[in-house]
Amino acid sequence: MPLWLWFVDSLALVCVLLIAAVAWLVVRRRVLIRRSGAAFDMSVNRHPEGEGGWTLGFAAYHGRELHWYRTFSLSLRPRYRFVRGEVAVEGRRQPQGSEAHALHTGHLVVRTENSVGVRQLALSPGALTGLLSWLESSPPGERVHNVL
Repeated sequence: MPLWLWFVDSLALVCVLLIAAVAWLVVRRRVLIRRSGAAFDMSVNRHPEGEGGWTLGFAAYHGRELHWYRTFSLSLRPRYRFVRGEVAVEGRRQPQGSEAHALHTGHLVVRTENSVGVRQLALSPGALTGLLSWLESSPPGERVHNVL
């Protein structure tokens, strides 16, 4: 086989694989949203305020848990599971410096304490209201830690 033909075949294979991966990302998000009934964009950061490390993703409520999925992942499993009663939300601020370019437009940043080690969340004002409502609506006797 001539070298140029091998190159064209390899390039075609790479293109097909990239198209399949992008199609899977679209199908994956739709499946996950359909499974939960609703989802919203939420970025997470394991670093304290002022440091980099933002990862884009989306979250969906599943009973007592909030499941967070990476935007650019092929997995159907959530990367983080936030359990209601084990999540504290504190303060809110606008993205600062390079954060404004790393996050979705209009998102607010809040500090959080939780069992999975995520230190900051970035979400829209409406999604933040929904998150706080979900945290406050825990059954009687369950601990609630949301301060804003």
